[in-house]
Amino acid sequence: MYEDCHLCPNACGVDRHVKAGACGQKDVVRIAWSGLHRGEEPPVSGARGSGMVFFTGCPLGCRFCQNWQISSPDESAYGIEVGVDELAEDFLALQDFGAATLNLVTGTHFIPSIIEALEKARGRGLTLPVVWNSSGYESMEGLEAIDPYIDLYLVDVKTYDRAVARTFCGRERYVDVIDDVMDFITSRHPHTDLDRLEGTLVRHLVFPGTIAATRRFIRRFARLYGDSCALSLMVQFIPPKGDASFEPMSDEEYDGLIDLLDECGIEEGFVQDRSDDDILWIPDFTRDVPFPSSFADALPYFLELKHEKAQPIVVPT
Repeated sequence: MYEDCHLCPNACGVDRHVKAGACGQKDVVRIAWSGLHRGEEPPVSGARGSGMVFFTGCPLGCRFCQNWQISSPDESAYGIEVGVDELAEDFLALQDFGAATLNLVTGTHFIPSIIEALEKARGRGLTLPVVWNSSGYESMEGLEAIDPYIDLYLVDVKTYDRAVARTFCGRERYVDVIDDVMDFITSRHPHTDLDRLEGTLVRHLVFPGTIAATRRFIRRFARLYGDSCALSLMVQFIPPKGDASFEPMSDEEYDGLIDLLDECGIEEGFVQDRSDDDILWIPDFTRDVPFPSSFADALPYFLELKHEKAQPIVVPT
């Protein structure tokens, strides 16, 4: 699948054994961080935290991505190279560390290697529910391959609006892809049980100045997916580089979204609180623990790999 790569909708078709694809990555897995994170939705985090694996690179390249240090779709994105055996060992170490789930963050462009690592880890006793933490920018080829290994999709539905996608999502054609992705996921996983960590939990972040687009999203979600998916509505938006400013969401706008959820009968899921501590949610992957210490613990095995490989940290500009 790496030789003529169609793992994401960019379908760049390059031989990633030889050169990087549109995601900025070749065929060797790179990860930027692994550990327990307690900032995910409660069922995903559990008591001690979700076992997160942040993969380097991304097919999208959103301008305001909070993980911009690692997601830039070029080879400058930060991360360490790991072999499939090392990745499998990382999965098992997260389980031994007390993780509630194995949470694979933006792994689309490494699907073949992830599958091989999951097979190896399951052969050695991995039993954690697997969460596919995705931007929603997926190809059918990639989804067909990874789906048998996924228990819970934690998938973004960023927008159905082309202008919003053009400004905030890196690629306007995001809106042409997301319907097929959601149709595929809900056809394979038509019911969601968050207690059993099965099905689909859709995340939607309210971008600044796009309340009307979010209201259209909520109505469409209720009509098409309200019976099969849970919803996580996120309202904290901070430009991570401090290179832009936006009007904050008003109390009236926030309350109006809550009322709309009730009007549409959306009851299963989560709504993010408005908070003055938004800046705490912007990770710094130059540190061993990119998140506030109250939210995360680095996996010792990952730190050993990181220090053993001793890769200089070059943060993209």
